Amino acid sequence: MKPKKRVFGTIGMVFLMIFLYAPIIYPIIFSFNSGSTLTKFKGFSTQWYTKMFQDRSMMSAILYTIIIAVIATAVSVIVGTVTAIGLSKSSKILRSVVTQVNELPMMNPDIVTAIGLLMFFSALKVDKGFLTLLLAHIMFCIPYVILSITPRLRSLDPNLADAAMDLGATPIQALVKVVVPQLLPGIISGALIAFTMSFDDFVISYFSTGNGVNNISIVVYAMRKRVNPSIYALAALVTVIIATGLVLYNLISWIVARRRAREEAARAAEM
Repeated sequence: MKPKKRVFGTIGMVFLMIFLYAPIIYPIIFSFNSGSTLTKFKGFSTQWYTKMFQDRSMMSAILYTIIIAVIATAVSVIVGTVTAIGLSKSSKILRSVVTQVNELPMMNPDIVTAIGLLMFFSALKVDKGFLTLLLAHIMFCIPYVILSITPRLRSLDPNLADAAMDLGATPIQALVKVVVPQLLPGIISGALIAFTMSFDDFVISYFSTGNGVNNISIVVYAMRKRVNPSIYALAALVTVIIATGLVLYNLISWIVARRRAREEAARAAEM
């Protein structure tokens, strides 16, 4: 029975991997298709990459997407980190209320948030464009950063900052040099989630932007009736960039962990 279970388990795992990764591999393969068909591979060519870089609307969308994602991530990390640290020093009632309010944007459907932002900007008579799109992304990224940092903050010694100040550090130095380094894993995970959410968002972006300012998801949606094979080149490029970033992040984390292990071993040997 055990060999049969292993066979069925292996087959199930293979089908699961195909189901998960086939939609990712398929666009990469057909981004090098010499033909315009999306179902038959006619030959190897890089023409769709050339057309993608020559398409001004697509390149503009890529630029806006990256700029907005980077700025939204940076702002949300700063605001989220300061907020999480401030909440840890607040009363239980205030912390509970703010935590519940912080979870609302994540639990609320995107379409409801998008319509609310549309009505809010319309009530203020603000012309929708880059600024409104950026503010919308910052708004829904901050809760994810706070949620990522809070568990890490709870595991820290609450007297850590006080001990640093007793040794002569100023409150800013205690925050930057003592507390923040301890929160770094939570900050990095929050930044990655915020960047991914901003980069991938469509519904809120669609209702928060104006003419001439589009991100990648809006451009792809505009091509829904007539798919341009250049989209495959764009999908392949984004996949490669994300995969490279993940590999580099894991490699750097591994190198840092090994270096710390060696330093601890050296200290233990000296003692």
